[in-house]
Amino acid sequence: MAEDLSILKEASKEEKYISIIPQIKALLGGENDLIANLANISAALKEQFNWFWVGFYLIKDDELVLGPFQGPVACTRIKKGKGVCGSSWQQEKTLIVPNVDEFPGHIACASASKSEIVLPIYSGGKVMGVLDVDSEYLSHFDEVDSKYLNEIIKLLDV
Repeated sequence: MAEDLSILKEASKEEKYISIIPQIKALLGGENDLIANLANISAALKEQFNWFWVGFYLIKDDELVLGPFQGPVACTRIKKGKGVCGSSWQQEKTLIVPNVDEFPGHIACASASKSEIVLPIYSGGKVMGVLDVDSEYLSHFDEVDSKYLNEIIKLLDV
C-alpha cells in the first residue's frame, strides 16, 4: 500500500475510526515487524485525530519502556501499577481518565495532558504492552474510543 492516508476532517469520531481502521489494516498487511507496525499505527492515529500524544509502551524487564509514539517527548520507563499506563497493565483493562489531575499517582510526563485512555495489548493471553493516548482537553475519551482502539490493537499480530 502507498503510505498515504485519507484523513477525514469534518466527520464524527466514529466515522473517523471507521475510515482509518481499514487504512491501518492495509499498512500492517505483509509487515511482521512489531516496531514498524506500532510506529505506523501511532502516526496514522495522530494524523487522523490530532491527539496531543499517542504511542506505545512495551514490557521489558518488568517495566513499561517507551516504544514508538507521536507527540512531545515522554516518560521512558513506568513501573507496574504506577500512573495510568502502569495501572492499566496491572489491572489488565482499559482505563479512561477524564481528568488526569484527579487520577491517584498520575505521572505527569507533560503538563498539557488533561485526559487519557490506556489500553492493554495482549500476546499469548498476557499483557505485553499498552497503547497510551493523551489529550489536552478534559473528558476527551469515551467508550467509542475504547471500542475502536481495541479493534486497532487486535490488528497487531502479536
